[in-house]
Amino acid sequence: MRMRFLLPLGIFLILVVFLGIGLRLDPREVPSPFIGKPAPVFSLPQVADPSQTFGSTNLKGQVSLFNVWASWCVSCREEHPFLMELAKAKLVPIYGLNYKDERDAALGWLQQFGNPYLTSAFDADGRVGINWGVYGVPETFVIDKLGVIRHKQTGPITQQVWMETLFPLIQKLQAEEVGA
Repeated sequence: MRMRFLLPLGIFLILVVFLGIGLRLDPREVPSPFIGKPAPVFSLPQVADPSQTFGSTNLKGQVSLFNVWASWCVSCREEHPFLMELAKAKLVPIYGLNYKDERDAALGWLQQFGNPYLTSAFDADGRVGINWGVYGVPETFVIDKLGVIRHKQTGPITQQVWMETLFPLIQKLQAEEVGA
């Protein structure tokens, strides 16, 4: 008779524990299986000059941001002025991946709002973005000097995200010796 009451109580307590764990998670933080792994290999034409390519090998040698964006993305418009400020401050190189866009639309966007990217690759069909685990834009990756993904920011970079998460990590990675 006692077991009949203990089983539902045990199940209830297990559910309460899982609920408690779930309530402590930040829904904006989506874990990426790529953290700590080399950036996926790619080579794509550049947005500005399709005769030139940009690829994963260009992401080695310095700490950088790799920002996935599109002209049709509303949140990218929200993030863009902050990216322009970062580019002017020259605290970290910013590279772009124009995701599932039209080249003319991307060029128009950069002409209208400014270009914070040293270079932006053109991923028309989104295959490279998929290889990086992108499921929406904007997403930004912090890449270390060895070309390893160290952080993935889902959603727009804001002043708060920059000050609390990205900038401290970038400073730490910039101070590290290569191979450390």
